[in-house]
Amino acid sequence: MIPCADPKAQYLAHKDGIDAAIRRVLDGGRYVLGAEVAAFEGEFAEYLGGGHCVGVGSGTEAVHLALAALGVGPGDEVITVSHTAVATVAAIELAGATPVLVDVEPGTYTIDPARVEAALTPKTKAVVAVHIYGHPADLDALTELCRRKGVKLVEDCAQSHGARWKGRRAGTFGDAAAFSFYPTKNLGAIGDGGAVFFNDKPAADKARLLREYGWAERYVSAVPGWNSRLDELQAAILRVKLRGLDADNAKRRALAAVYRRALEGFPGLPAERAGAEPVYHLFVVTHPERDALKAFLQERGVGTMIHYPMPIHLQPAYKGRVAVRGAMAVTERAAREVLSLPMFPELPEADARQAAQALASFAALPEGK
Repeated sequence: MIPCADPKAQYLAHKDGIDAAIRRVLDGGRYVLGAEVAAFEGEFAEYLGGGHCVGVGSGTEAVHLALAALGVGPGDEVITVSHTAVATVAAIELAGATPVLVDVEPGTYTIDPARVEAALTPKTKAVVAVHIYGHPADLDALTELCRRKGVKLVEDCAQSHGARWKGRRAGTFGDAAAFSFYPTKNLGAIGDGGAVFFNDKPAADKARLLREYGWAERYVSAVPGWNSRLDELQAAILRVKLRGLDADNAKRRALAAVYRRALEGFPGLPAERAGAEPVYHLFVVTHPERDALKAFLQERGVGTMIHYPMPIHLQPAYKGRVAVRGAMAVTERAAREVLSLPMFPELPEADARQAAQALASFAALPEGK
């Protein structure tokens, strides 16, 4: 079976460096918020182009911390999408704010700036733009809109490590950006982890307080906070993997090109917005008979996943509780039609071609290139 993702393959690709990093941490005796976290924060900020990085416990906590550091809280509304991992909305609620969900654009499935503007109210404090599947949202339109309306912009970069918008790294356009280092991400730890990025130092300083009980000095809370710390082992592992991130992303783009060549003429290929350099965290196709296609590929040894099978506004935990502004036609159609094909840097091109050929056979396409 060709797996849809394979985090163990990523470990094996960097095994010597990761094993050495783990030994270094274990021998050092400092396991939480030590030299490895500080070094990773500096290196990741430099990778993004300069600024301030704060390591935290997960991607969910990264969104939560970003919002809290920007002053978002009870009584505020935060606009985001329903076509995303539930973590995005869970984090908004952790901040005490009300999630307001809008539709996405077809093709890229990123947040629709026109829908955002229509959903704004005097209570709107922030917009969380999800760069889903590794493709940047329309950052020109979103930054202009948020600045004009005096609304904070948070980039959810959980799936877009290293992506670019008009030559600049995603995550550096908004007031804050949140990253997840879940093992299957483009930059993945071996466990949970996350980070928040700010261009603004005072916001980053506030985030550092909030992630550890509001401590300006140990055991003395300057402000109320909580516990969301990136541990030393994960930071050391991430430092190793960060050095190979651009090369790994290049492999993802090469695999995406293999799929595109082999599936020429297939109408459900993912779109690429002009000006965007996506990093293909996922390669997501659409088909009106998605469930039958998934079963067909499974029978032929091709593993697939669905990201995501149920929009958040229709999920039992959130239906009727989150605010929905406008029609959700694109979102609801995506939930019925999206299918993620195998995609990870270590995936052999022959396996990608096999997966594509199986899909082409289902879709009765002429033989691809």
